[in-house]
Amino acid sequence: MPSQGRAANTRLDQRGDRDGFVTSADAPALGSNEVHLWHAVLAAGDVRAARIQAREVLHEVLRRYLGPRELGFELAAHGKPGLKGNPELQFNLSHCGMHVVIALARAQPLGVDIESLSRRVDALELARRFFHADEATALAALPDSAQAAAFLSLWTHKEAVLKALGHGLAFGLDRLRFALDEAGRVQQLRALADDAEAAVHWQLHAFMPAPALTGCLAWRGPPRRVRRLRVA
Repeated sequence: MPSQGRAANTRLDQRGDRDGFVTSADAPALGSNEVHLWHAVLAAGDVRAARIQAREVLHEVLRRYLGPRELGFELAAHGKPGLKGNPELQFNLSHCGMHVVIALARAQPLGVDIESLSRRVDALELARRFFHADEATALAALPDSAQAAAFLSLWTHKEAVLKALGHGLAFGLDRLRFALDEAGRVQQLRALADDAEAAVHWQLHAFMPAPALTGCLAWRGPPRRVRRLRVA
């Protein structure tokens, strides 16, 4: 449900309901008030092959919207890819292991990120080095058994916002400050580059495309309907 007050436009789907993904062989019409979030399971056997196949899935999904045409890509100032000659259709991709997710919207820059919950991390050390001090304090207050999952979820929120902005990690993970609840779930974006007002307009959707994956979809703008689709 939307948060109240300053972050009224921020929506978090805390259910992480992977059953929300509907398998489809075609792309439904992409309305101007929608975001389509696609998930695919790759068949690749190693990291290099997975990268190649993730790009192939991206091309397949884009052609579902654009038809059988040659796709051209161009990079923005900070390296974010876009469609050459078709700037209206915005997309973003993330892949982790054998999973790939692709987010699409019309005339709306967006970012998406997924991480494996089985990834081994020293959550507190990394948070204290790279996150805002308030976030590190919130993670330290959690039971040891909950810290890694909370850290990885928070990481995906930061990555998704940075990708929507078109920035890389060099922007500074500590310049995005999120509020966490007592269970370690991300509640809202509190400040962006020390500007609390800039955080008001961000939409954040947490999701789980598979049992051991956590992800976040983010964009700056009005709320839109998110349709979850799985590549047939």
